[in-house]
Amino acid sequence: MSYRDEAPQVLREFLVYHDTIKGQSKKTVDSYFMDLRTFTRYLYIARNLVPRDTPLEDVDIRNADLDFYGKVTLAEVYDFLAYLSRDRELNAASRARMITSLKGFYRYLTVKTKQLTVDPVQDLDTPKLQKSLPHYLTLEESQRLLNAVDGKNKERDYCILCLFLNCGLRISEMVGLDLTDIRQDSLLIHGKGNKQRVVYLNDACVEALNAWLAVRKDIATTDKKAVFLSSRRKRISVDAVQVMVHKTLLRAGLDASHISPHKLRHTAATLMLQNGVDVRTLQELLGHESLNTTQIYTHIANAELKKAAAANPLARFEPTNVDPED
Repeated sequence: MSYRDEAPQVLREFLVYHDTIKGQSKKTVDSYFMDLRTFTRYLYIARNLVPRDTPLEDVDIRNADLDFYGKVTLAEVYDFLAYLSRDRELNAASRARMITSLKGFYRYLTVKTKQLTVDPVQDLDTPKLQKSLPHYLTLEESQRLLNAVDGKNKERDYCILCLFLNCGLRISEMVGLDLTDIRQDSLLIHGKGNKQRVVYLNDACVEALNAWLAVRKDIATTDKKAVFLSSRRKRISVDAVQVMVHKTLLRAGLDASHISPHKLRHTAATLMLQNGVDVRTLQELLGHESLNTTQIYTHIANAELKKAAAANPLARFEPTNVDPED
């Protein structure tokens, strides 16, 4: 059931705003809906509007109105977050995402549409998140991954991995590529929020793409636009790409538990930064709206430089027979 069927009117208007006016992706809008649906269901139970023993997933929220949300207190929100931590065992990152959804919803009601005058979550603190550097492949590991591609879809899979590792595409951008997005030496990428950017192709990508297109032209498909096709001759899905990447990682003898298609995007960014690409160019190439998002890769580069210094065989050298007077 979609949010248009299940969400109450006031929540549906918020989601439609982000869907149509803000132009956010279906995945983002669905995340807002699931977070706010969980919050609303919790309130129904906490306020005794349904029997206490009602399973959360069985609570119908379609009658929740502006008055229902307008009566929310900060104490209720804290109780909800405690419930998420204690009963649902959600980690800090998941609770932080939930808070982001709540803040966005109430900002819409108080600032954007002025339906409410009081924002109960305005002063709500977000859980502190432990910052960690994203996983990525080294140059040698990236080469091993590309060399491990095999099977009946070899040309397709090699091309996908080559674009991931050289261009830093998101998986949604990869599966969404159309033949009309291909230029002579570049791709027109349709990124987050319907924002477009041009990504230029190096020689390796051009060769990989041409090799796949030579195979693709002989495949009978109902999806005439899609660049990448599944074994069923339809546009390849996100799940299919994830499975392919996982299998190829295993074939290459790499740790598939920590590397995903998104980590291949991290790999591309890290390798480019380590080889002289400046951070603002990298921001444009990756399609980051904020430079702060791109700055994480400078930390990776610094960590690698520190590791390289420690790896020098002279790192632990201690001089002997040195005259202290010298």
